[in-house]
Amino acid sequence: MSDDKPRVRVERRGHVLIATIDRPEVKNACDNQTAFELNAAMDRLDAEDELFVGIVTGAGGAFSAGADLKAAASGALRQSPARGGFGVFKRPPRKPLIAAVEGVAVGGGLELCLSCDLIVAAKDARMGLPEVRHNLVAVGGGLFRLPRRIPYHIAMELALTGELKTADYFAALGLVNRLVEPGQALAEALALADRLMANGPTGLAAAKEIVFQAANWTEAEAWEQQRAIANVAFESEDRKEGLKAFVEKRKPVWQGR
Repeated sequence: MSDDKPRVRVERRGHVLIATIDRPEVKNACDNQTAFELNAAMDRLDAEDELFVGIVTGAGGAFSAGADLKAAASGALRQSPARGGFGVFKRPPRKPLIAAVEGVAVGGGLELCLSCDLIVAAKDARMGLPEVRHNLVAVGGGLFRLPRRIPYHIAMELALTGELKTADYFAALGLVNRLVEPGQALAEALALADRLMANGPTGLAAAKEIVFQAANWTEAEAWEQQRAIANVAFESEDRKEGLKAFVEKRKPVWQGR
């Protein structure tokens, strides 16, 4: 399933895990090995208490050109990681995940963005779902996640034309959180992560998970289902530290547990 060269570089910066798809020669297209390595990175993000936020980005000035169609056409045996396509589509991490987008985020690359909680993109980045151009179907979540996040008819036009749009187009629709100059997406994603980490990490994870699950619940279900998720934060050491820091008029020292 793997060769000697890792497809994903994983780096820890303080409480942030950065996963960089490192296949610039194919604009960071995702093959089977890449998906399993991204899955492992997401597992690490969730497993380590000291990690509060994750960032996904791409090497060489591109985010991801989607699935590696040449690898798929070669007939290479494909297995599905536990988290689904790209190692994240079906089950993103329970902690906040930020996409830092340069160049292209198309097909599965856009679906990877839609699996993230926040999107930072360079102004000239191009995004879209071009699968129909090849008589393919975007089955990585794009066709049902996109119309939940932007107006239905615009999502439908993007899905049926396969046209690519610049990041500022998506920012105007509310899909992109931050627009930056080319080359600055990762730096801005790190700055955004710092803003998040001023808050309690177990509270962040609980808030992220409830918002993520909300589309699957009726309101009656939400009142019941959110409690178990929120209790992790309510019963954590971080909650005690947050209250203690408030009383002592100092910044809290979070532990992630």
